[in-house]
Amino acid sequence: QVQLQESGPGLVKPSQTLSLTCTVSGGSITTNYYYWSWIRQPPGKGLEWMGAIAFSGSTYYSPSLKSRTSISRDTSKNQFTLQLSSVTPEDTAVYYCARADYSDSSPYDYWGQGTQVTVSS
Repeated sequence: QVQLQESGPGLVKPSQTLSLTCTVSGGSITTNYYYWSWIRQPPGKGLEWMGAIAFSGSTYYSPSLKSRTSISRDTSKNQFTLQLSSVTPEDTAVYYCARADYSDSSPYDYWGQGTQVTVSS
């Protein structure tokens, strides 16, 4: 059973960089052909895909967030990390990490529980 767990600060000040880590257990982040994604849900809004890092280490970003987003990984710890720079209150959301297999019609099969991040001074 694959499990994902997000961790990081729940409160970030405007203009700072938000950093979250997803720790994966029960499966390796280098296993073919999974993509490890960050997805967020602002209050009262739908899910927004932010980006992903592939089993190969390649990264993919939402065009709307690409200039502020960086996703990296530590294979020795089986973790991947999201960094979102220059945050504003509009970045307040529940942030999820998830595993995706894009060959499947329902690609997201495992999710973290989500972590609330509030951007406020």
